[in-house]
Amino acid sequence: MTTMHARSLPIVDADNLVARAADLVPLLSFNAARADRQRHVPAENLDELREARLLRMMTPRRWGGHEAGCETKIRVVSELARGCASTSWLLAFLTRGAWFVGMMGKQAQSDVWATGPDTTVAAAVSPSGTAEIVDGGYRVSGRWRYCSGVEHADWVLLGARLEGPDGQPAPIVTLVPRDQVDIEDTWHVTGMRGTGSNTIVATGVTVPSHRTIPLAAVENAQRPFRRAAPYHVPLTLCTLLDLTGPQLGLARAALELVIDNTAKRGVSVQLVVARAASSIDTAQALVLTAAQEMDRAGRTRVRPALLDCARMHTKLTRGIVEARDAIRELMSVAGSSAFAEANPLQRIWRDSEITSSHAVSNPGITAEDYGRLLLGVDEPMVSDR
Repeated sequence: MTTMHARSLPIVDADNLVARAADLVPLLSFNAARADRQRHVPAENLDELREARLLRMMTPRRWGGHEAGCETKIRVVSELARGCASTSWLLAFLTRGAWFVGMMGKQAQSDVWATGPDTTVAAAVSPSGTAEIVDGGYRVSGRWRYCSGVEHADWVLLGARLEGPDGQPAPIVTLVPRDQVDIEDTWHVTGMRGTGSNTIVATGVTVPSHRTIPLAAVENAQRPFRRAAPYHVPLTLCTLLDLTGPQLGLARAALELVIDNTAKRGVSVQLVVARAASSIDTAQALVLTAAQEMDRAGRTRVRPALLDCARMHTKLTRGIVEARDAIRELMSVAGSSAFAEANPLQRIWRDSEITSSHAVSNPGITAEDYGRLLLGVDEPMVSDR
């Protein structure tokens, strides 16, 4: 696909993308137990995401993608999670890989998308590896844990420590073809089992200079003005946003299941269901408001102030906690049968607990960070990273 042809493609609006996601929920729900049991998302799910053109959600429009904003992405991902949280997680993180490449140079983007906008990119950007300068680029080695979707990826983004001129590490992110790295089967967990978030191993992989980018440039959204709005949002907020979508969808799915199976229960159950529904509404409102603020920041091409970043971070974290607590409440009234292997509620509960345990969404750290900034006590711990 040429750039000129890609620019001629019609813009697909958010409601259309969400509707496409909703159409896939029955299939994803049908396959969810298999994804959990086999510890990987069925290829059929990925084929349907590709057919619905959701894998190109964060691909730049110049390469035939939708170049969707944060609010659109969270709505799509949470809708998919009503059927299968692992599949929604893969879409969130594979499209974040595309978002990341969207901030790299034109040649790197051509390497990835010259063959089409649905090319998939997994990301392990924490600088766990090492890089040394060689002729024309870098030689990268290391091990990267928790690389979601790597088995379904065409490319991988690997963070590495490069020694700077002052002797201090200067983290970079390198773009590597998937077939140049190995995968270790290390993802043996109780929830979100289908994500296949395994470990990547690279030994002396040579990466040309044009397929690298300073990690700080992405963390701080320091990209040229010509980039479109979605590529001007700080990395930490984008990462946290990707964690919230599956949690929102899981909570909605749990509420629907409990309502379907406990409609005639007593007052105590009715109160719990009401509280859970209210928590889910609160979670969605918090997350969507934060996503809208992120979209506005992207459109202005101005990095949000630290206090604004902390406020958005707090909203997203609270959204995750509200949704998780709603699921816990619903499990408390669903009875012992909810924990039977045949009951999808137990899988939703397990997936929710794993999803909400990510370090970047720790509510205590986030609250302390926000409080420090509000009171002007000290430098923040999370929001500026």
